[in-house]
Amino acid sequence: MSLEQFKKRDATPGYIYFQAEEKPKNAWEAFKRVVRISIKGELFVGLWIVLREMITKGNSHTVQYPAEKLPIGPRYRAIHKLLRLLESENERCIGCGLCEKICIANCIRMDTRLDENGRKQITEYSINFGRCIFCGYCAEVCPELAIVHSGDYENASEQRAHYGLKEDMLTPLDTFRAKEQKEFPGFGALSENADSFVKKTPLAY
Repeated sequence: MSLEQFKKRDATPGYIYFQAEEKPKNAWEAFKRVVRISIKGELFVGLWIVLREMITKGNSHTVQYPAEKLPIGPRYRAIHKLLRLLESENERCIGCGLCEKICIANCIRMDTRLDENGRKQITEYSINFGRCIFCGYCAEVCPELAIVHSGDYENASEQRAHYGLKEDMLTPLDTFRAKEQKEFPGFGALSENADSFVKKTPLAY
């Protein structure tokens, strides 16, 4: 193959050249071009579709938030919740600190002490939601299923300190007594008679 063949820039056989429209030379030609494009019908077809959707009843896709909310998937990781035991109404958290150790965002803080029975008691528990990336590691590593992700995704506030405290995440007693605490349905979920198998031990976890 010679060098002349590489220098040949002609198009291959069957190549279709694009015939560009000449630009209008004055304002009158530009006006005629706009009218010619509009008369084709695409503009009126679009206007008819919009008008048809406006007058059609019962075909609205708009969610009237906050009166209506879209359903959240079961694996959605939103604001954390601390659960209670089914029978004793006590906190499930035993203060092992695994959630604090595994947190890759370093946003969980826990402080514990020994009570009169020699068992660990959580005095302070907080999550900095400004740093939390909602990875779900804390919920996966918890041996007591004490911390889970809820479906509460509305966490807007003017102050950072309004969210992340233990009192805000722990299931209220009135909600718990009304049987409205949502249990984790996956592997390792607590049964109805889970507390009957729990025995008191003097060991500090």
